[in-house]
Amino acid sequence: MAALLLTAAVEPQVAAAQDLAAPAQPTAAPEADTPAVQPAPPARVSTGLVTIESDQQRADQLTGVITATGNVRIVYPDERVVATARQAQYFSKENRVVLSGDVDIVQEGGNLIRAERVVYLVDGERLIAIPPTGQQVFSRVRIPQKPATSATAPAAATPAAAAQP
Repeated sequence: MAALLLTAAVEPQVAAAQDLAAPAQPTAAPEADTPAVQPAPPARVSTGLVTIESDQQRADQLTGVITATGNVRIVYPDERVVATARQAQYFSKENRVVLSGDVDIVQEGGNLIRAERVVYLVDGERLIAIPPTGQQVFSRVRIPQKPATSATAPAAATPAAAAQP
């Protein structure tokens, strides 16, 4: 059975609290020839909240297994992920999630994986995707593009370079 092993590239989880009691510090006005500094993007706060919708759900306290069956939809906002499957099982003692039956996992930004079965190892942030018999796993991954720098711009594009004989 063919399997695809991926390592999730996940942004670090940041739980930042602001000290609201601290007095605001006055800031100096920027000088005219000083470029404006862009504010940092807001920190992502890890809530650990996962929402599961399905036709039926059951939990076994002895084994620590939670099973959702029928039209399963899982929303994991911390990772901006929505997954659908026919069945999902969470093995709490192993910290492992198994999705089976027409699995689609979509991450905000365009990342997508389709398989018959996906095993997600929560602690290692790794997943194994297994295709239907005789088929393949389908993945679509958006690779971030590095911004172009001025060092890569052609010299002929500057007016001074074009004016020289």
